[in-house]
Amino acid sequence: MPRSDLDVLIAGGGFAGFTLAIALRQALGASFAVAVADPGLGRAAAADDERASAIVASVRRLFETLGVWQGVAAQAQPILDMVVTDSRLPDAVRPTFLTFAGEVEPGEPFAHMIENRILIETLSTRARELGVDLRPAAVTDFSLAATGDDSAPADRRCIDVRLSDANAASARLLVAADGARSTIRGKAGIATHGWSYGQSAIVVNVAHARDHHGRAEEHFLPAGPFAILPLKGNRASIVWTETTAEAERIMALPEAEFDAELEQRFKLHLGEIKVISKRRAHPLGFFVARTFIAERIALVGDAAHLIHPIAGQGLNMGLKDVAALAEVIVDAARLGLDHGALDALERYQRWRRFDTMAMGVATDGLNRLFSNRSDVLRLVRDVGLGLVDRLPALKRLFIREAAGLVGEVPKLLRGEML
Repeated sequence: MPRSDLDVLIAGGGFAGFTLAIALRQALGASFAVAVADPGLGRAAAADDERASAIVASVRRLFETLGVWQGVAAQAQPILDMVVTDSRLPDAVRPTFLTFAGEVEPGEPFAHMIENRILIETLSTRARELGVDLRPAAVTDFSLAATGDDSAPADRRCIDVRLSDANAASARLLVAADGARSTIRGKAGIATHGWSYGQSAIVVNVAHARDHHGRAEEHFLPAGPFAILPLKGNRASIVWTETTAEAERIMALPEAEFDAELEQRFKLHLGEIKVISKRRAHPLGFFVARTFIAERIALVGDAAHLIHPIAGQGLNMGLKDVAALAEVIVDAARLGLDHGALDALERYQRWRRFDTMAMGVATDGLNRLFSNRSDVLRLVRDVGLGLVDRLPALKRLFIREAAGLVGEVPKLLRGEML
């Protein structure tokens, strides 16, 4: 069984996995051996995958620092302002209760929308430019090496990893960036705590007749939020929350009936609309791993946590994990310390766990507050939204919080090199 020795092996070639590999390689150079293992690396990105994500200002700064943003900026749509409404589905008018100007600094939008395919392709290209070892195989198993006890010299402590292509590797640190159903998390015996919302998000892209002018819209309806997120050109990404049973009904509708359901929620303020991508539906839930670390293992992104998309923070939370973990690893490596040791990993966990729980609680609370038919709660939330709309300082704080620029912010998210 062929083997290789690595400083870090990252399982998962998605946003988090590629970004971490690029950050480490850029900061520590060719002598620091980094590999990304994912069976999907041997396949081109699906041409029809037009899902899109919101990239907040701090994550845009991270990508700019890593030499990634330059490759996608021309295709990224800035969110220039945002409106929030609260209404019932039959309502003819949706009164605006809250508006946000879209800048965290003059000339710097608080978020951009970018199609996932474009960003993944650019990350993959940048990783190859930096010489990251890309392996089209899955991590199937792992075990602490015989020399992995605390009495062994630091440079001999490692974790042995087996791959699906019959190769193996010995790494100082194994990073699980392998998604919500993480194989590594399961094999490490790390439990998760959380629940299902009984909701699903229908995701689809549309073309529309009129210019969106960079405006994002969040319409709170009794079943859940209906978000219209601007893309380049006269296009938008729709994230449409329904109860799981209703989402299944809508997904099964013929094209004309599906379009009618969509139009009822979208309305016609942007003119005629047309679906231009496949319909997709994703069950929604909240979970957090009991711990983000184990011996020689760190969890990032969806492997560590999954939150409701109501605030558009899921992908950004994962990339904040990456920024913190990269800084921890680089600091330890430059001091000649063992970057896979528990004391280094505990710094990462302290840094990220509180923020993750706080965001999880906030999105859970928002979903419960808005996804219901209570007239009393509707009155309370509408009064609250109206008050916030009249407090510019509080709105600026919310914008900076949503942009990831509040609290102990890792260097990469501040736009600083490691």
